[in-house]
Amino acid sequence: MTDMMTYPDVVNLAVPFFIAAILIELTWIAVKGRGGRYETRDAVTSLVMGAGSVASGILLGFIAWGFFMVLWQITPLDLGTSWWVVLLCFVLDDLRYYWVHRFGHRIRWVWASHVNHHSSQHYNLTTALRQTWSGTFTFMMVMRAPLILLGFHPAMVLFAGGLNLIYQFWIHTEAIGKLPRWVEAVMNTPSHHRAHHGRNPRYLDCNYAGVFIIWDRMFGTFVPEIESDKVDYGLVHNLGTFNPLRVAFHEWIGMLRDMTQPGLTLRERVKYAVLPPGYSHDGSRQTSEQIKEDHLRANPKDRGTPGFS
Repeated sequence: MTDMMTYPDVVNLAVPFFIAAILIELTWIAVKGRGGRYETRDAVTSLVMGAGSVASGILLGFIAWGFFMVLWQITPLDLGTSWWVVLLCFVLDDLRYYWVHRFGHRIRWVWASHVNHHSSQHYNLTTALRQTWSGTFTFMMVMRAPLILLGFHPAMVLFAGGLNLIYQFWIHTEAIGKLPRWVEAVMNTPSHHRAHHGRNPRYLDCNYAGVFIIWDRMFGTFVPEIESDKVDYGLVHNLGTFNPLRVAFHEWIGMLRDMTQPGLTLRERVKYAVLPPGYSHDGSRQTSEQIKEDHLRANPKDRGTPGFS
């Protein structure tokens, strides 16, 4: 079994591409007067969040890597490094990403880390860089365990994850409309991901894919971007701040505050961590399902349309 294996750090190698693409998008918007917009404070916050995510990865990455190497030592399987193994790893890792992302919207403990990515009220390439600082504490690293136990080397799994992250960068734009039908049918695209970032009732909790939108089509979470329901970006309750510390940790603080309220049962405290965002023991808040139900009561004509099954 091969213990030592190295792959290039593709995310760091892609940084010049990220910068160039942001400049191109910014120029396009300025010249054409369409395709999105930038707000300086918002873009700076996203860039700071991206830098903080890199720093947290450097400081805490040893935890996930150590866990992965323990798994690698105990698995009897080793699929090697053939090109088809890397390709299979990439596809299966994207399926892994789909479920991690879905958990990130449906389990508040994981949402506390992921929420910062949705906190911008703008949608441009800098939004892609608005990444978590606290992903290690969600323990979603365990979702990569099956891949390693199946014989994919940890370095290969992380390489596949890096490629996945790079792919997702370019779909954070309004400058690209809908692509040919066959592309939209198979791949995650700017149109699909714009819907994912919407706070409209229709678009809540949809399109979790990283690379292949087929996962959403398979598991019933696909909602197309609809021209008559223009995407409104951000959170159901927007933050109203550009402070990176608040962006990074506000939901962790809110969740812990809810869990430590006086007078709650242990069951209610646990529910604040494991049930979807918006859960409250007294019904004073709304989950995404309840928001959709309220919308349908006010707009019954939308029943049966995409996003309102």
